[in-house]
Amino acid sequence: MSEAALDERVETFLTPRDWLRYAVGRFLSAGLAFGHGATTALDEAAFLILEGLGLPIDTLDPFLDARLQRHERTRLRELIEARVTTRKPAAYLVHRAYIRGVPFYVDERVIVPRSLIGELVMTAFAEDNALIGDPERVAAVLDLCTGGGSLAILAARVFSNARIEAVDVSAGALEVAKRNLEEHGLRDRIALKRGDLFAPVRGARFDLILANPPYVDAAAIARFPPEYAAEPKGAHAGGADGLDIVRRILSEAPKHLTADGTLVCEVGGARGRLEHEFPHLPFVWLDTEDTSGEVFLLRAADFRTAKPRARGKR
Repeated sequence: MSEAALDERVETFLTPRDWLRYAVGRFLSAGLAFGHGATTALDEAAFLILEGLGLPIDTLDPFLDARLQRHERTRLRELIEARVTTRKPAAYLVHRAYIRGVPFYVDERVIVPRSLIGELVMTAFAEDNALIGDPERVAAVLDLCTGGGSLAILAARVFSNARIEAVDVSAGALEVAKRNLEEHGLRDRIALKRGDLFAPVRGARFDLILANPPYVDAAAIARFPPEYAAEPKGAHAGGADGLDIVRRILSEAPKHLTADGTLVCEVGGARGRLEHEFPHLPFVWLDTEDTSGEVFLLRAADFRTAKPRARGKR
């Protein structure tokens, strides 16, 4: 699109309603992919406009017909065009993502935070129930593959008495996590550690281990649209079948759980493969508002009592 045409839009589109209509049309005609916090062109456009204007992202209607200043209209034009031409997720363009309304700084050193575990931490795990028990009695939490630190930060909000450690192999990701801890005032509550899975916490045990590891298989990564390919490959790549890291977590987690500890791990669509490969483990599958069977829960006792069963040859 020519610069003259873009400038004409700055003069013509005066309200967020105008820009919303324009953005949705541009996104649909460009065939963009969504899934980084928004699942439709309308939701993506609304997020980009509201965040770009510094407005609450869950309140669109009161602002739809507000008259925008020229610099605000120019800002929206630039964001919409960048979303179409770069195919980067909107979160990278505005350096902000949200889980359950909690904001996080984000850039291309980390995957855009959207873990299903975040929803569970803020809802089911925040109550005294059979899943985790009393949140105030959780004394130690480990966030594996922390990325930008979002799950550790949410855990700090819910488990008020817990010591929290967050581990990632990426130095860049931990720099982003450090920034998020500072923004949330949690540098004293959460310890960031660099290393491969449990290596930085050798000998330590936790009441709760949260894990959102890479779990995408190689074939799916090869088919990624540009939006997903813009994220760090290492945050997605789980090996040929997507379960390389998950297998290691299942192998090593028992040594790092307290006697009554719990492991919660996100695995995407791998439920069938996991249940086939580990029939001796009594996976409890947790549902979220929009998903079913993509997060499992295992207790320390499940590992102690489970006995691997030999499989016969086919």
